[in-house]
Amino acid sequence: MVKNIAIVSLSSGIMGESYIKHEVDLGVKRLNELGVNVEFMPHALNGLEYVKNHPKEGAEDLLKALNNPEIDMILCAIGGDDTYRLLPFLFENDELVRAVNDKIFLGFSDTTFNHFMFHKVGMNTFYGQAFLPDICEIGPDILTYTRKYFEELIRTGTIKAITPSENWYESREDFGLEQIGTPLKAHSNKGFELLNGNAVFSGKILGGCIDSIYDFFYGDRYPDMPELCKKYHLFPDKEEWRDKILLLESSEEKMSPEKYKKALLALKEREIFDVISGVLVGKPFDEVYVDEYKQVLLKTIDNSGLSIVSNINIGHAQPRCIIPFGVNATVDVHKQIIVFENNK
Repeated sequence: MVKNIAIVSLSSGIMGESYIKHEVDLGVKRLNELGVNVEFMPHALNGLEYVKNHPKEGAEDLLKALNNPEIDMILCAIGGDDTYRLLPFLFENDELVRAVNDKIFLGFSDTTFNHFMFHKVGMNTFYGQAFLPDICEIGPDILTYTRKYFEELIRTGTIKAITPSENWYESREDFGLEQIGTPLKAHSNKGFELLNGNAVFSGKILGGCIDSIYDFFYGDRYPDMPELCKKYHLFPDKEEWRDKILLLESSEEKMSPEKYKKALLALKEREIFDVISGVLVGKPFDEVYVDEYKQVLLKTIDNSGLSIVSNINIGHAQPRCIIPFGVNATVDVHKQIIVFENNK
């Protein structure tokens, strides 16, 4: 049972801005109602400019949370676009290696970089939710599907299985104080959709936001990003991907199909589609490019034997489940379920 959660800002420092305070207060109240104590790490509430200009302090917050025996779970405030800048402060002197333990780490979006950092040092993590976008959702409550998996994680320390959500929700454009209690617009959701290959397959899951994975290899956003990823060998070698399941989900930036293809080509060049057991694809943000992405996936990967399953409720499209990384998972599209071996 999770009793104490540490909240970290590892990229965007928006949680510390005054115009977000009503969301933060709502999130803390909800966590307290779940019987959880909340600790904001020392620099987590320092605001956008501070967090942007002090990646070393962000790394220090993460290490401090890892090293604190009272903390059961580390929850990311939100994603961002420059999490890679923590790399030198976590790896130059094996800082992260020394801090590894069995705490729960949960985040998504650009936190993809952190998940790959933890994978590199052998620590399993959980992908799919974050404090501001999920716990602080300003509707009447945390979305039911989202809440189900978050409560399972804090209650049991693991996720046993995921199934599709009955609904998906349009993104919120106004997060003002006056919007508290305003529900999101709901749409009926389809289940997991098999695009290619076998309907049943297994493997350990790894991956994340395709926008961030694109940035592993291309310096469009920050020229030094691929350089640092290469220096610290953040992306696993081909053999490390053998029999794994690749998770890909796309962000609110609504990546063009052309850029989506470019990201897939970077992965194809590293021959991972030759060795993985399958691909799980998150529902696109607001279902933008949903059909185009499917076509790009099939044409670019071009492997008739590789299982590809889309419309997973993971990542930027709401609601969100939670996927454990590093444990054996079995995907069964016929039964519309993904089952995970107990990782505790």
